[in-house]
Amino acid sequence: MGITPILFPSSTLDKREDIADVTGYIENWADLLIIRHPSIEKIESISKYSHIPVINAMTSQNHPCEILSDIYSIRDRNTNYSNLIYTFVGENSNILHSWIEASEVFGFRLNHVSLPENEVDDAGKNYFFFDNLNDIISHTDVLLTDPLTEKYRNEEYYRKFQITLKLLQKGKNDLLFNPCPPFYRGEEVSSDAISSEYFVGYSFKKNLLYVQQAIMAYVSETVGGLL
Repeated sequence: MGITPILFPSSTLDKREDIADVTGYIENWADLLIIRHPSIEKIESISKYSHIPVINAMTSQNHPCEILSDIYSIRDRNTNYSNLIYTFVGENSNILHSWIEASEVFGFRLNHVSLPENEVDDAGKNYFFFDNLNDIISHTDVLLTDPLTEKYRNEEYYRKFQITLKLLQKGKNDLLFNPCPPFYRGEEVSSDAISSEYFVGYSFKKNLLYVQQAIMAYVSETVGGLL
């Protein structure tokens, strides 16, 4: 793309200096800001003061560019992607929140399967919660996961919610299994599930590069704002 990257650790933004002043300095030297920081409030604050485009590359609240790439990859296989049924298996995480946001934008149904404590309140009309994966796997078109935090890395959780080949075989023949990396064999997913014909993770991540380039090209044509 002909872009010259300048890389700073996210901790650069964790300073006493007012974020408006930090943003004012950076604008002298950059045409685009790509920020990966735990705090979405920090990114929103920068976008408020910035006169150059700001891209959210991941926060603890969401991960929009990653999910946008996945949706592009799904659409590449099925142009009817907005009418598919998506099922996310896992905790109340930033990946889940971005799938919820996507379900509102694109209008598809999003099932969430986990322990009741992970149900998301006020998630919108397209979000549906379940605590039994076997009840909905046969109705799922796209199956999604996210790595587990230490709290849920135990045999009891795996017995209920681990994605295995046996489970995938209960689904549709054209089911797409797309775990968010890094995924961990023997935890939220089994090795035989990753080795199965349902798994699309590797090929989907090829498109991640192209979609991120497209996002940068698109926002570079605008002034300010936050994606």
